[in-house]
Amino acid sequence: QVQLVESGGGLVQAGGSLRLSCAASGRTFITSAMGWFRQAPGKEREFVAAINWSGRNSDYADSVKGRFTISRDNAKNTVYLQMNSLKPEDTAVYYCALAFGRMEVTPNRNEYNRWGQGTQVTVSS
Repeated sequence: QVQLVESGGGLVQAGGSLRLSCAASGRTFITSAMGWFRQAPGKEREFVAAINWSGRNSDYADSVKGRFTISRDNAKNTVYLQMNSLKPEDTAVYYCALAFGRMEVTPNRNEYNRWGQGTQVTVSS
């Protein structure tokens, strides 16, 4: 059974940076697409970024393009989200997710079937 554990969240001022990490257990990581989602209070969980199994293809929500970068290290079973130029509206709980059985990127939340516990990111103005 795959388990995902996020880390790296915290409090940062607007314009600052954070790097989130998500460590996965199990052998399915290297053949699965990975994604990052976020959920702000009172809002739906929304897509942030996704990366395919090899790391060669990625996709981003329009709201984070040019500021966030997703990457993965299959040797370490870890996916990252580098977040730069953070804004107060980026404040949310960030979740990593694994799309078991799918190798290519997808922004569709329903295609992700393994989720981490989430890490809080708070951006102050």
